[in-house]
Amino acid sequence: MASVITPVLHHAGADPDHIALRGAQRSWTYAQLRDAALSYAQALRAQGIGPGDRVLLIAPTVPEFVIVYLGIVALGAVVVPANTMSTRVELEYFIGDAGCSLVVGWHELGPAAAEAAAAQGIPYWSLNEGAQVGGDDILDAVCNRAPDDVAVIVFTSGTTGRPKGAELTVGNLLSAGDISARLCDITPEDRFGTGLPLFHVFGQTAVLMSGLTGGATVSLLGRFTPTAMLDMLRRDRLTIMSGVPTMWNAMLHDAGDAAASDFAQLRLAVSGGASLPAEVARAFQEKFGCTLLEGYGLTETTAIATFGGEGAPPGTVGRAVSDTQIEIRDLSGEPVGPDTAGEVYVKGPTVMRGYHNRPDATAEVLSADGWLRTGDIGELDAAGNLRIVDRAKDLIIRGGYNVYPSEVEAALYEHPDIVEAAVVGIPHPHYGEEVAAVVVVRPGSPQDGPAITAWSRERLSAYKIPRIVQFVDELPKGSTGKILKRAIDREPLAKIAADQAAK
Repeated sequence: MASVITPVLHHAGADPDHIALRGAQRSWTYAQLRDAALSYAQALRAQGIGPGDRVLLIAPTVPEFVIVYLGIVALGAVVVPANTMSTRVELEYFIGDAGCSLVVGWHELGPAAAEAAAAQGIPYWSLNEGAQVGGDDILDAVCNRAPDDVAVIVFTSGTTGRPKGAELTVGNLLSAGDISARLCDITPEDRFGTGLPLFHVFGQTAVLMSGLTGGATVSLLGRFTPTAMLDMLRRDRLTIMSGVPTMWNAMLHDAGDAAASDFAQLRLAVSGGASLPAEVARAFQEKFGCTLLEGYGLTETTAIATFGGEGAPPGTVGRAVSDTQIEIRDLSGEPVGPDTAGEVYVKGPTVMRGYHNRPDATAEVLSADGWLRTGDIGELDAAGNLRIVDRAKDLIIRGGYNVYPSEVEAALYEHPDIVEAAVVGIPHPHYGEEVAAVVVVRPGSPQDGPAITAWSRERLSAYKIPRIVQFVDELPKGSTGKILKRAIDREPLAKIAADQAAK
């Protein structure tokens, strides 16, 4: 029996005055965090919330999110975190699908959460600075749960239909925190910072759970900008940062003439959420003088599956983490040998219990013996290092040849004028699909489409070259900063293709 709040209780007892959280306005020691979370739990119990009940939580990356999150799990209830940009319609769907009994929403987010709660006939609580509710009473005993009891339901992005709620258990979260803390050698001496959203599984596990498990001080940035992240890095003297590739790239370009000596205390940056272009990794490590390691995971694996320790070959995301297995399988589901591309399968302590109320969807991806079908295309080298080739759904087939967008994007990121790039397929009457690139270039860059195509021709096989190139001011991104290919408008690309065909 255990609880997700157990690491906080441990450190609050061992070193109560050590700083656990830093926000924009104040800090919380481990003892203060414990007491605040248990006070919130008591208020929830007074509301009638009990073990197994679901509570929708909508808040940015602020310490109050952590207090409520820990208060819910301390009571044995289930957290249903939602994107702060969710609409009323989306929130109503989450409430109904998860069967929520209460909505807690950050006071600055607008009326959508309160309106959704009212429409679904459940109470709404406004979450204010300090997260104080009710009186001074605190929960007298934390509710111990079985390892396979659900602690969090995280809704997937819904790229293949309506969002599905991945059920992450107490054991999933504690395992993810423990594994991540050990991989990064986190101790109470560390100062761990992020601008990742905590409502996303990456922020919850790779930052929050790992930092609190290791007894570190966790600095939270409510809204990521490269300038704000650099300011927090300097102010809080961070030793570890966690983020996604677009964040590293933005910080790299915003750092100006800063030298590695300016960030001497920073020892590690952890990247995930999307493939990290090799050129971005190299430039970031050189600029900031720290190790940048990449991990791989999904919502369905509690964000943890592999991790690339020092010495992992460039372009890989490392080997399977503790007690975890990785297999590459062909279309028939049979394992393939080293250096052969196929679908990535994962089995281990961080794999979800299933999709909430979706037995058919669960059966499609999760076998009876615990193997999760990820939908990602990858290959293992002889030492077991995983290289993610691409998402299966993003694969471009041009004239019968497979083109993996991540490979083309990696080449484009080597271009000195390209800041961001996304490669997609568009219909072609002869080849079936054509390779198209949407890029952001440095201000004042003289580049045009033919120049980018010609530059790529020197680095890529003929069938991989992006012959359609569109220039934009920015690429669409999700809440973590990950580029959203599904949100890219294909019509301008089709027009460019038609114009080129007419010449």
